[in-house]
Amino acid sequence: MSMMIHVSSTPKELGAQAANAIANLLNEAVRRQSHARLVLSTGASQFETLEALIGLDVPWEQVEMFHLDEYVALPESHPASFRKYLKERFVSRVPLKAAYFVDGEGDAAGNIAALSRELMKEPVDVGVIGIGENGHIAFNDPPADFDTDEAYKIVNLDERCKKQQVGEGWFPDVDSVPRQAITMCVKQIMSCRHIISAVPHDVKAEAILHTVTEPVSPQVPATILKTHPDWRLFLDSQSAARLLSL
Repeated sequence: MSMMIHVSSTPKELGAQAANAIANLLNEAVRRQSHARLVLSTGASQFETLEALIGLDVPWEQVEMFHLDEYVALPESHPASFRKYLKERFVSRVPLKAAYFVDGEGDAAGNIAALSRELMKEPVDVGVIGIGENGHIAFNDPPADFDTDEAYKIVNLDERCKKQQVGEGWFPDVDSVPRQAITMCVKQIMSCRHIISAVPHDVKAEAILHTVTEPVSPQVPATILKTHPDWRLFLDSQSAARLLSL
């Protein structure tokens, strides 16, 4: 078990530090095995990290990217679509070897099966895994399923998770947030060789406090990250505030 906590003064500085760590790990993987596999999360907390990452020296032509989660039955044209987010903010801006997306439209079960087969061909080198206001990782809301061996599954979103999406400006109100999403499962996330969590902003301070100080529990899903052999947590002064005040 190895947890490293980095605290920056601003979200931009946090993003730069997290991006450097991601780039270094990808470059190490490419040197070791001639390619790298990356899982990316989305949301407002990842803006600065992704912006910094695309500017770094990484042989993107040798990197495969996988997508962490997506809403069920939400069209890609919707402003809240995570496929749209990743294509606009990352995939269209670096020449990746391949990009594999979670698709919640049409035959969701078939889409999950195809994506799972692709993902499970080889280990993932770097998982960039955010932490939600309710302590979720991906859309594994509390109480999270720590036991399933599935790579992805459909889950029901809890109320606090929906409120976070409204608070970040993706939807006008809670009733507009889809009831379900497809998420990468906890065991699959934990199988990444390295995990980077970039978690800025004061709305995450409570979740960070619980994640770091509470025992590992499905009630605070992010606590499982503490059992990973290489988990690096990047905070800013606001998200770290409650932790630093102990």
